[in-house]
Amino acid sequence: MGAGKSTVARLLAAALDRPMRDSDADLEARYGTTAAVIAADLGPDELHAREALVLRDALTDDRSPVIAAAASTVEDPETRKALAPAFVVFLDGPPEVLAERMKSSPHRPHFKPDLVRMLTEQRDLRLPGFQEVADLTLDPAAHTPEELTNAVLAHLDGARVSGGAPEGR
Repeated sequence: MGAGKSTVARLLAAALDRPMRDSDADLEARYGTTAAVIAADLGPDELHAREALVLRDALTDDRSPVIAAAASTVEDPETRKALAPAFVVFLDGPPEVLAERMKSSPHRPHFKPDLVRMLTEQRDLRLPGFQEVADLTLDPAAHTPEELTNAVLAHLDGARVSGGAPEGR
């Protein structure tokens, strides 16, 4: 949360001429409410299960969208397996910076009053999952969204040149 996934995904989708999917928008379209409301009404476990479900659904989209996925999805082994053929970018920013950015995002749940502590705990829990699936890790606090987008595009171009699979992994 607060890393700029949606902004970078929009820029990448435009640059790659692909559709963009966003977990927050997909959740709201499917369930009629925000992640924060789902967490408050049904709890974080149900929210995370639903986030994993909408990501797996987005991964089956034949249009090969750029997806801004909720970070919780890497906690689910089935979802990590579904991510195997995808090109995954992990925006790994300092919790202090992300917490400050989250203050302006009421649609995301604040599970604890101390956002820095919450984000630090979430990062510690999710880091092994991200390390398993991420093809590229970038710091959103050290770069603008445009710089992050250019880094992803350069990485994709490098994979194409070296014979890697730019469309998937």
